[in-house]
Amino acid sequence: MSEQAGHTSYVKIWAILLVLLGVSIAGPTLEIQVVTVITAFGIALVKAYMVAKHFMHLNVQPRYVAYVICTCLTLMVVFWAGTAVDIYKQEGTNWAKLDVPAQSSTTH
Repeated sequence: MSEQAGHTSYVKIWAILLVLLGVSIAGPTLEIQVVTVITAFGIALVKAYMVAKHFMHLNVQPRYVAYVICTCLTLMVVFWAGTAVDIYKQEGTNWAKLDVPAQSSTTH
């Protein structure tokens, strides 16, 4: 039997994902931080899209599923943006618990 029209070749998608994995692993060897970050996130988005479309079959789901996913991704970015200022701060104590007394070495 011949391959049906519109049928996804899972082996082909897997091979593409494997190549993208190799590129994302080899990326840090460039040692250009901005390029590495952009390509890493770009490749991650492409891989997530391919998995969602081909393996999770989101392309055949009702349209509201795409709206729910976009809403979740938007909220994730908003939450990240709200905490990034504190998390990525280089100076300061960065999450040190200053009000917790040091534990003594004696046991009760």
